[in-house]
Amino acid sequence: QVQLVESGGGLVQAGGSLRLSCATSARTFSRYSMGWFRQAPGKEREFVAAISGTDVYSTYFRTNYADSVNGRFTISRDNGKNTAYLQMNRLKPEDTAVYYCAAGEGLRAVVAGEISYWGQGTPVTVSS
Repeated sequence: QVQLVESGGGLVQAGGSLRLSCATSARTFSRYSMGWFRQAPGKEREFVAAISGTDVYSTYFRTNYADSVNGRFTISRDNGKNTAYLQMNRLKPEDTAVYYCAAGEGLRAVVAGEISYWGQGTPVTVSS
C-alpha cells in the first residue's frame, strides 16, 4: 500500500505562486508515474499534470500538462526524498480547487486517470 500525503495548499492572490508537495514513504516511489489532479466545487475531478517514473530506457523524466496550466505550472520529483512537487505560478481564480496527488503505472495511465493510489487532497484558493 502506498500512502500519499499532500501539503502546501492555501490562500493566495491572483498572480501569486504556491508549491504543492506530495510525500510518500513507499520504497517503490521512483517507479511510479506521479500526477496532480484537481476538483473545483461542483465540478468533476480533472487532470492537471503528470511526470514519468524511473525508466531504464530513458535518463530524463517525461511530463504532461493540461492545456489550462501549461506554461504556468511545473511538475517535478525528487526520488531521493520520495516526493513529487507542483509549482504553480501566475495563479488565477479559476485554479481554485482541491488538489490531489496520484500515483499510477505509467505516464499514459496517469494522464488517462488510471490511478493506483490517491492522496487526501490539499485545498488551493486563489482570490481575485
